[in-house]
Amino acid sequence: MVTAGVRRLRSLLELHKCGCRRFCFSLTRRFSSSSPTSHLFEKIGFIGLGNMGSRMADNLIKAGYDVAVHDINHDVMKSFSNKGIPTKGSPVEIAEASDVVITMLPSSNHVLDVYTGPNGLLMGGNSVRPWLFIDSSTIDPQTSRNVFGAVSDCSLRETKVSLHFNIFGKLIFSFIVGQEAPSMLDAPVSGGVLAAETGSLTFMVGGSEEAYIAANPLFLSMGKNSIYCGGSGNGSTAKICNNLAMAVSMLGVSEAFALGQSQGIASSTLTKVFNSSSARCWSSDTYNPVPGVMDGVPSSRNYEGGFMSKLMLKDLKLAQTSAKNVELRCPLTSQAEEIYAKLCNDGYEAKDFSCVFRYYYSGKDE
Repeated sequence: MVTAGVRRLRSLLELHKCGCRRFCFSLTRRFSSSSPTSHLFEKIGFIGLGNMGSRMADNLIKAGYDVAVHDINHDVMKSFSNKGIPTKGSPVEIAEASDVVITMLPSSNHVLDVYTGPNGLLMGGNSVRPWLFIDSSTIDPQTSRNVFGAVSDCSLRETKVSLHFNIFGKLIFSFIVGQEAPSMLDAPVSGGVLAAETGSLTFMVGGSEEAYIAANPLFLSMGKNSIYCGGSGNGSTAKICNNLAMAVSMLGVSEAFALGQSQGIASSTLTKVFNSSSARCWSSDTYNPVPGVMDGVPSSRNYEGGFMSKLMLKDLKLAQTSAKNVELRCPLTSQAEEIYAKLCNDGYEAKDFSCVFRYYYSGKDE
């Protein structure tokens, strides 16, 4: 049933489409507050306080959001409660206290358990409080779509209404006008622990564009970029494709450096060649795998403090599964998966993935 208020808001949107700047400016003053999205983000729940999630939650708190957190690690929960941040004992308690819930979890199984398991976010059945769920975990796209479906089957306890125009009368978003079901975004990140700490992550986002636009203030409180990738699961797909390309690039660069060393050319010299010619890439000019060539990267600190090889292996397995599901031949994915599986089996699973240069190709320090 459409209420009179909702009908009026819809009519206002229709009037906006006419391009009447003066009218829209009036709407700006009447419907926007000093923080236009604050009433949509009054209570934020955050689940998953690992190396990435704890820093993302910290940045939301620094941005002034009212955040409650949950994790199965009691020590990290205590560290937040010691700072005066509310902690909850289960995902369902987070859902009961939040307008928006963000999850940052290790695997697809963890995501399914947090959303649909006992004491999960959707335990309330058909009726939930949060109008938006954001999953920033790196998982397979099909799981993202399955969780999206489970969220979409729920109903909102309270209808939300939000309009926002900028000072020129341009509609920034018209979101949840009479919306009855919560929204779900898959929004994995790139940038690693350092970017999570400095608030410079890149979010790759799948789901409805309206939900993405409405949630963008949250993304920009935790990162410097957000990219809308299309429908549900597309954020997860983009993340998998990005990490597949990153893995293959690192293998190619490491193999080339190892070959160059074996032929007597210094890696620093070869780096200059790469970065001045067609071989230039992130793995050569920003994240060089040869110890002694570049400062401030994991190879300069014994491959510590970066993106662990076991996580790269996990992402390659996700890429392999996705390729099999659509019967796409991906030989480089298979080869990369085998190499990183060997690295992990040999005991280097906690080392940064660029350690492939030393521990697979037997490359030497500069």
